[in-house]
Amino acid sequence: MAPIRSVRQALDAQRGHLFPWVPVAIGIGVGLYFALRVEPGLAAYAVAGLGAVVLAAAAWRWRGLAPIYVMLCLGVVGFGLAGLRAHLVAAPLLDFRYYGPIEGRIVAVDRSISDKIRLTLDRVVLEDMAPARTPARVRVSLHGQQGFVAPEPGLTVILTGHLSPPQGPVEPGGFDFRRMAWFDGLGAVGYTRSPVLALAPAEAGASGVRIHRLRMVISAAVQRVLPGEPGAFAAAILTGDRSGMGRDTLDALRVSNLAHLLAISGLHMGLLTGFVFAAMRVLLVSLPWLGLRLPVKKVAAVVALAAGGFYYALSGGNVATERAFVMVAVMLLAVLVDRRAITLRAVAVAAVIVLALRPETLTEPGFQMSFAATTALVAVFGALRDWDGFHVPKPLRPVLAVVVSSAVAGAATAPVAAAHFNRIADYGLIANLLSVPLMGVLVMPAAVLAAVLAPIGLSWVGLKVMEPPIQWILGVAHWVAGLDGAVTPVPAPPAGVLPIFALGMLWLILWRGTGRLAGLAPAAMALAVWTQVQRPPILVADTGGLVGVMTAEGRALSKPRGDGFAALSWLENDGDGAGQSDAAARAGFASDGSDQHLTVDGAAIVHLRGRGAVDRVDAACRTAALVIIAKAVDAPRGCPLFDAGKLRKTGALAIYPQPKGLRLVTASERGGRRLWSAQ
Repeated sequence: MAPIRSVRQALDAQRGHLFPWVPVAIGIGVGLYFALRVEPGLAAYAVAGLGAVVLAAAAWRWRGLAPIYVMLCLGVVGFGLAGLRAHLVAAPLLDFRYYGPIEGRIVAVDRSISDKIRLTLDRVVLEDMAPARTPARVRVSLHGQQGFVAPEPGLTVILTGHLSPPQGPVEPGGFDFRRMAWFDGLGAVGYTRSPVLALAPAEAGASGVRIHRLRMVISAAVQRVLPGEPGAFAAAILTGDRSGMGRDTLDALRVSNLAHLLAISGLHMGLLTGFVFAAMRVLLVSLPWLGLRLPVKKVAAVVALAAGGFYYALSGGNVATERAFVMVAVMLLAVLVDRRAITLRAVAVAAVIVLALRPETLTEPGFQMSFAATTALVAVFGALRDWDGFHVPKPLRPVLAVVVSSAVAGAATAPVAAAHFNRIADYGLIANLLSVPLMGVLVMPAAVLAAVLAPIGLSWVGLKVMEPPIQWILGVAHWVAGLDGAVTPVPAPPAGVLPIFALGMLWLILWRGTGRLAGLAPAAMALAVWTQVQRPPILVADTGGLVGVMTAEGRALSKPRGDGFAALSWLENDGDGAGQSDAAARAGFASDGSDQHLTVDGAAIVHLRGRGAVDRVDAACRTAALVIIAKAVDAPRGCPLFDAGKLRKTGALAIYPQPKGLRLVTASERGGRRLWSAQ
């Protein structure tokens, strides 16, 4: 009984500080759902539901251990929320490569990595395909000559294009685009080289159409007043329209760790609503006849909330902005009910709302980075506020706040960014210290000023105030990006590293007392495992057209062009900063003309290519331990062949040499049988 008594005493010491653990418990359940390799059936959900009831009853019966039972119950709830969401968004998936006419209504317009305009369509019609089999949504990149229509939400268009199912991981255990597409409702993706033509106009009066047109009008007006990159930057942070941003500038912002200034997220929403809140309080207090009769703080919170809601709608309402608005709304509502706005409890409420609405965001870098930064900032500034020995002269407090917030947010998000984007911006802290203060002091207040003056035709005043600080920010981005060693490539961590690290750091922040230091152990262990990561010696793309083998110089690729996304992803996951052409120049393959040969621990691997490759299959099968070809062929019996047809089913391939032969791991084997991976 002594251990139970000790647990009860430890839990009693946490009373009043347990609510922030609620989203942690829900998140563990959500994470468990996504970690499964087999889609749970009705029986699994029934057992989970029964388990939740039993745990709730146990919490009621044994109050001393209630927090443990409640946490377990919330984990089951998170598991159920994720499964429910996955089934609610279920829609048909295209199961073959399609070429032909495509009709649909535009619901979103954005740009691809290659800077091509992309249209997301619903109400899709495909030639000779029954409605029950037709994807609910498709996304098409526009190539070739375009410009015959101005794409906007609500417009029904027709085009001729290529569509295929959403692509699986480029390597076993890698990022699964199919899962993201499933929750976005995308049943197919593709491209067109033919002109996109209008079939029917956007529905008159539809709110989405009005907002999109307003966004485009504002974006064009901003860029007329502020030509060039400053205007494009201003339009991006005001409306979410990045179409005017040049590729070099976007790359510089990413390399310098300033890309978050461009995305309408927590920073922008917080700065805007914070400025509106403060300005309204000052305005009302300056009018005593009004300020003495109104609850000034609450009126300011309502106005700030309305401003945040308008900003959210104007930005296009993407997931990152939605998450930021939820976080700000929770804090402003806390002001309305006379609670402290910036607390870990408020952050926890926002996290619970986001996870309840979109459980899948738990696996996304945006969610992880937003809540990592916010949680760390609230915890650090709360500790400084409560520290009796911490005294800073009033004039220096704003400077210290900027330095501390940039350092804390950067440190909190760095592991997440490194895990997802395979790089560390070495001078990111310097870039943020030189840029973020200007966003808060000049850029966002000037944006509010421009909005206030717009009805009387003086928005240019606010925009001109924005121009110098934006030029400074862009200058800092290009300067930092040009420094030697601006970016350090980082290999992708094993699957469990980031969750274990996050749980350790959450324990360090949320637990009360000296026991919180125990959180350092799992965090340190996770980082240690990360440093020892071993990348697959050989990788094969799911097309069969690209092979990569690890060498002393890094991964050598079988060709300098083609399968570019897979090539770039492999190199990034290796922590290798080389490009595809440089990696293809590395010595790793022996070539006899068209075909390429590898010998690993005595096992011969042949990659058949070029003309007549199909005719050489029989000979290769007689001598090689593994044969790879990017065409569909009828393999001889017993031939260790991976052709295009087989790879389409198995997905990408990882090969590990062993004393008794080759161990093959496929993407389908690693990913399992889930809703989004069913063929």
